[in-house]
Amino acid sequence: MSNDNGKGERWTIGVDLGDKDCSYCALDGTGAVVGQGRLRTTQAGFRSLFENIESAKVVVETGTHSSWVAELLSSLGHEVLVADARKIELISRNARKSDRRDAELLARLGRVDLELLHPVKQRSTQVRRDLSILRSRAALVATRTKLVNHVRGVAKFSGHRMRSCSARSFHKRVLDDVPVELHPIFVPVLDVIEHLTEKIKVYEEQIETLCTTDYPQTAMLRQVNGVGPLTALCFVLTIEQPGRFKKGRDVGAYLGLVPRRDQSGGSDPELRITKAGDQMLRTLLVQGAHYIIGPFGKDSDLRRFGLSLVKRGGQTAKKKAVVAVARKLAVLLRALWITGEVYEPLRNQHEPVDTATEVRSTTLEA
Repeated sequence: MSNDNGKGERWTIGVDLGDKDCSYCALDGTGAVVGQGRLRTTQAGFRSLFENIESAKVVVETGTHSSWVAELLSSLGHEVLVADARKIELISRNARKSDRRDAELLARLGRVDLELLHPVKQRSTQVRRDLSILRSRAALVATRTKLVNHVRGVAKFSGHRMRSCSARSFHKRVLDDVPVELHPIFVPVLDVIEHLTEKIKVYEEQIETLCTTDYPQTAMLRQVNGVGPLTALCFVLTIEQPGRFKKGRDVGAYLGLVPRRDQSGGSDPELRITKAGDQMLRTLLVQGAHYIIGPFGKDSDLRRFGLSLVKRGGQTAKKKAVVAVARKLAVLLRALWITGEVYEPLRNQHEPVDTATEVRSTTLEA
């Protein structure tokens, strides 16, 4: 298939990525369909088609395969645009949706206005590889949590309540809290939990090494109480270039920590956060916010801000405070990364407060 129409006009090609097969649609400079078909979702499949086409504008949607496809097509000399699948309602809500039609719509949107695609910047191969370490650890932690909850549930069902302890030490303490006749039931599961804990520790050591050797900028972020190597590294890998945000608060919207909006006329209801962006980083920031305004958090501007929201009362005051602190935490981490300044926990405050009173207040109102 050749895109030489004698006028030097580039083709625009839309590709609807599937797990095994893809549909594609090619438009010439006038918008006429000059090629349609299917190809395998493999490197060989994409090479067989795009190696024989002169430089074209290729539009794909975000998904499992979008990163390597974009990287491959770019190496073949094509301009690749990765559209945010969640924001193209023309495709997702199409009453006559099909792979072939989706590919054509992507191509036509690519010809009209690139902003309609909400293009997404793709991460480098190294960053994706390092993020995989974090995601693998998260998968093991989720599996361990599920097994721990299973053991606790079985024990409770048998009339035994276990003491609270950390997930790391859970496999060491369980057998002391249940009768001997239940040991044969729990031992195989506890062996798996112990093995998972060992592997999680290996990942955590790798993360610490990455922070020290490959991403030293994480040290600036770890100045904030409640931000450890995992959160700092995830923030750096996910954001990659902090300067790409025009305003500091834009990072909160990028990570889905701002409320949705459905304003029309005089109606402007209060809605939940968008939850856009990277889920793992958003979760880590929320966990950090919980720690900051919790009983073990150190006095800081962030803590005081969160506690002031909690004191307003209401059923959702604590949840709103956590989200607000997580959003401010994201803005703070970006600022520290860009400026390289030494973190001052009480930069906006001048008078100390009674920390013990804060702790009691948080406990009562949580």
